[in-house]
Amino acid sequence: MKFDIRKIPFSRFGSYFAISEEESSGRWYLRDLHGGDEAVSNIYEILFPEAENAAIEVEATETLLIFRQKDEEKRSVSIVFGKENTVHIKLSGMSLYLKALGGKYDSLVPYGKNKWEHTLYSKERRILFTVEEGYAKSYGTWKMTGTEGAGMLFTPEEEAGYIVLENYRTVWKKKEYPSFEEVQECLKEEYKRWQNSMPGIPGVYEEETALARYLSWTNFIGREGVLKEPSMYSSKNWMFNIWSWDNCFSALPLSYEQPELAYSQLKVFYGIQDVSGCYPDYVNDRFYSYSCCKPPIHAWTFQKIRKNNGYFDEKERITESYESFKKVAEYWVNCRIKQEGALPEYNHGNDSGWDNASVFHQGVPVEAPDLTAYLIRQMDILSGMAAELGKEEDKNYFKETADRLFDTLMKRLYNGRKFIARSVTTGQPITQGDSLLLYLPVVIGYRLPGEILDRMVLDLEERFEAVYGLCTESLASPFYKEGGYWLGPVWAPVTYIMLDALRENGYEEFARRLAEKFVKLARIGLMAENYDPVNGKGYDDPAFSWTSCVFLQLLKEYPDIQERG
Repeated sequence: MKFDIRKIPFSRFGSYFAISEEESSGRWYLRDLHGGDEAVSNIYEILFPEAENAAIEVEATETLLIFRQKDEEKRSVSIVFGKENTVHIKLSGMSLYLKALGGKYDSLVPYGKNKWEHTLYSKERRILFTVEEGYAKSYGTWKMTGTEGAGMLFTPEEEAGYIVLENYRTVWKKKEYPSFEEVQECLKEEYKRWQNSMPGIPGVYEEETALARYLSWTNFIGREGVLKEPSMYSSKNWMFNIWSWDNCFSALPLSYEQPELAYSQLKVFYGIQDVSGCYPDYVNDRFYSYSCCKPPIHAWTFQKIRKNNGYFDEKERITESYESFKKVAEYWVNCRIKQEGALPEYNHGNDSGWDNASVFHQGVPVEAPDLTAYLIRQMDILSGMAAELGKEEDKNYFKETADRLFDTLMKRLYNGRKFIARSVTTGQPITQGDSLLLYLPVVIGYRLPGEILDRMVLDLEERFEAVYGLCTESLASPFYKEGGYWLGPVWAPVTYIMLDALRENGYEEFARRLAEKFVKLARIGLMAENYDPVNGKGYDDPAFSWTSCVFLQLLKEYPDIQERG
């Protein structure tokens, strides 16, 4: 598969390195993703002294990136990413200059024969340049507290050169590097194994399946710092953290053939769970943030992946997951229900994952029906897990609490016609907008009276279903906005949650229709963060993990879609 590095970063499983082209300028950058998406990632501009950028063509595949001089096919720079955060570069009749973008206190110093070490002070990283073949020259002037104008020029010897870059925090561990060809061959074999382990069969969506498989592989980073599990980042474009609800959708397609990796997507948050029970909003190698807290959908995920692989039925994993999910549920009951007879509340749109949805436009806190529905579903699952583990008292507690919350939900947030959200500050219903978020109580459709569920489904079909799926804000709403993030566009996680609930409650035809519509989006808008519900255009990040994972999961659940389109 070939792809455009203006949209899809070139990287590999486990690596904190990535290479991207800046679409606005046409410049190429070697990037470092340590520190999460609030840290600067561009560390070197990639330049070719013998040719202007316009004279260079780029060819990217899953395991090899080639910069080639136009009309001079023998002149090229080839790049593969090896293990342990290494970049292997092969020069063929062409020089390469890595221009450091730099920061205060950065330093570039010799590190023995044919080696230089570049310290990236603010990122707390070091890059070691090793010249295995060819020549190198360092550039830069020491200006009292750092190296200004730092850069490395690499030139071939008799038309050939081989350079290795390695990324580490403190001290380089001495080693011999394999040849470029050995690294390339090893990477090809590794990627072939990944392809074979992921859902998808040859068919109508073969190209889209190839992209989804690549993104679900390349968006992984390795254990490092506070990140104790290999984790699928949301993207290596801009959102390079793992969020505590993105992880649930990442786990789904992994669960069939790579259960350990699927479990890591959940477990990464078990170990950093706050004493209150709250999961961090997101985590990267340097820190985790509790500024917001995503809704409790994790037990639902675990219940689903248990059906896919017996690995998750091991008592140790059931117990570990149960104890963590139990704390999450207790957090929402003990810390987010502020008064007796009330419901858990969102303090920010980001808490819901629907950052700018219309229900939050009048301000926060907000009692929203999706949150209580998620919590009830989590408690219903926990009650069953408690029974399985012989925890009778817990079983009864979760059942009774879920029942009480359901009664309160129906009294406070169901107006006899539909579910509503309520302002905690005024106590009044939020009447503006028409958000799909208000229909997420379908996840507890098994508790709802049939006539209520039927009415909700009819509303979904009449007001929210568009050419390419469910709008997050009704097309008829004055708050609907083209490219408006959660004010209209179709999103992978909500599509999957909705169709899964519809399917569970007997609305099979509607669920299938949504699945068919969603997979078509990948042909138009790549694996975008979200999509236009009318024309299918991809918005925001075009290389998103949960989109890729939901796409693969739907092909697994509806294989005939791949066969006939």
